[in-house]
Amino acid sequence: MTALPDKVARLVRPEIRALKAYHVPDATGLIKLDAMENPYTWPEEVRSAWLEAVRQVSLNRYPDPGARKVKESLRTALEVPPGQDLLLGNGSDELIQIICLALTRPSAVVLAPTPTFVMYEMIATFTGMKFISVPLAKDYALDDAAMLEAIEREEPAVVFLAYPNNPTGNLFDRAVVERLIRAVPGLVVVDEAYHAFAQDSFMAQLSEFDNLLVMRTLSKQGLAGLRLGVLAGAPAWLNEFDKVRLPYNLGSLTQASAEFALTQRAMLDEQAAQICRDRETLYQELAAIDGLTVWPSRANFILFRVETKSADQVFQALLRAKVLVKNMNATMPECLRVTVGMPAENAAFVAALRGALK
Repeated sequence: MTALPDKVARLVRPEIRALKAYHVPDATGLIKLDAMENPYTWPEEVRSAWLEAVRQVSLNRYPDPGARKVKESLRTALEVPPGQDLLLGNGSDELIQIICLALTRPSAVVLAPTPTFVMYEMIATFTGMKFISVPLAKDYALDDAAMLEAIEREEPAVVFLAYPNNPTGNLFDRAVVERLIRAVPGLVVVDEAYHAFAQDSFMAQLSEFDNLLVMRTLSKQGLAGLRLGVLAGAPAWLNEFDKVRLPYNLGSLTQASAEFALTQRAMLDEQAAQICRDRETLYQELAAIDGLTVWPSRANFILFRVETKSADQVFQALLRAKVLVKNMNATMPECLRVTVGMPAENAAFVAALRGALK
């Protein structure tokens, strides 16, 4: 009888066996500043109104397969141009997977500047596509010439551009992005997960480019638990992608919660504005600490490099102080990334960081 490891090796694709599962650390008892979440909760009266909304959901019935009410609310909230459509996913991750599943074929290429959101490469691998990375310039700007050369050489089926970029936090030059969109023979997906904090978008330009899609998420605006991603673009593309989407991918509770949340846009916008103010305060405090290189951010996190100690040592010291950040050292030497928390959380982080650097 064949041993189980041999069966696994025979049946599971080698590129999958070579991967590591996406790791989410346990944050119990810690100040959680590792996952770019909105730290602010809803006021009690808003929570009560939300609970009343979800109380009306019939859990014994399947959800609306097309999430029509949510789409209409999102169309208004996101200012989707006339003639463009929406496709909703269980987070942006599912939308990336849908795009890759629809486009995959032998030798099909996914291309992205790196470092960037890790799921572009992981999902390309999951779906059997070839992932090509193009290193960013030293200042984390797009390397225009290198990107154009790679596009001409690889003829990618899809290019993913995070805008602002994760984990660097910067916005790429719009003129360079437009130049790349014109050069790409396939699709360009501009991932605007952090739009609420950047206030810059390619949404209005969807009608200008027939190969442009814009992706958003509600996760960074305090709704990470809903897992709702949004893809905007021409119906000709989204109708094809919809064939790959699994039925009922958005549950009834997610749909009802999203509809309610979109009635609270003023509150969500104010929370985003507060996070931007908190971000600037945190940036100034970090920039004043000797031994750090800190990069400005247009997202809800800040990337910094430790110059005088090992980032791994600093990360462990922060953990001992009950503060969890993201250790980027494996892909970005001596770098850590911190999510902007509430003022008290940010202050605790800064104090712990100062202690870790002594």
